[in-house]
Amino acid sequence: MNNNSTRFRRTTAAASLVVTAVLSVVSVVLAPEFVDGGRQQLDAIDDAGTTAAVSLFAFVLAQLPFLGAVLGIAHLLRERTPVLSGLGAALGVIGAFGHAVYGGVQLVSLTMVAEGGDREAYGAVLEQFQSSPAMMFAAMGLIGTVLGVLLLAVGLWRAKIGPRWVPAALGAFLVVEFVGANITEWASVLSGAIYLAAFGALAVTVMNLSDHEWDAAATPPSTRRPQPAEV
Repeated sequence: MNNNSTRFRRTTAAASLVVTAVLSVVSVVLAPEFVDGGRQQLDAIDDAGTTAAVSLFAFVLAQLPFLGAVLGIAHLLRERTPVLSGLGAALGVIGAFGHAVYGGVQLVSLTMVAEGGDREAYGAVLEQFQSSPAMMFAAMGLIGTVLGVLLLAVGLWRAKIGPRWVPAALGAFLVVEFVGANITEWASVLSGAIYLAAFGALAVTVMNLSDHEWDAAATPPSTRRPQPAEV
């Protein structure tokens, strides 16, 4: 296999791990306060100003490199834990798709705020959307991301790929982000730091692999070319 194409895919996977983690942290840190009610949510976005717009754009943009990150991890697990690799990748893709759709709709709220029209009416439309079947995309994003990351973390643990603390860190990230966030607002900041550390460590692991080691993770044993014996 061409070394240049192999190195490109390996570098893309490592870059995706870092970029999606950084964008996710930016999104969390700059996110406006979460409140109930469409009108109240628009007011919170207005009060946050530019930081709210940066947060929402970062959230949507993070979904594309998240795909690369998920597929990169699945590639590493393909031989040693093929079931976890396949299921984790599939759920991760579903999660990225659901979050991208939901995030794209949320960007409309920025226009609602900037338009300066009847905020009560805009708030009512936002509430109607949030109680409609279209929210299944948000559910897809949440469930797909949580289960996808969880399965890939288990796969990393079983395959003994990367630092041994990374799978535990990814598990801690899920607990802190989706449980701790209901307890304290600082949970999201902590979960973002854990996420960045775990994905950063995996990016280093990927970049430290040789081209042959990266290719071998995706090549069935029966079709691998035997390596020349060392003299």
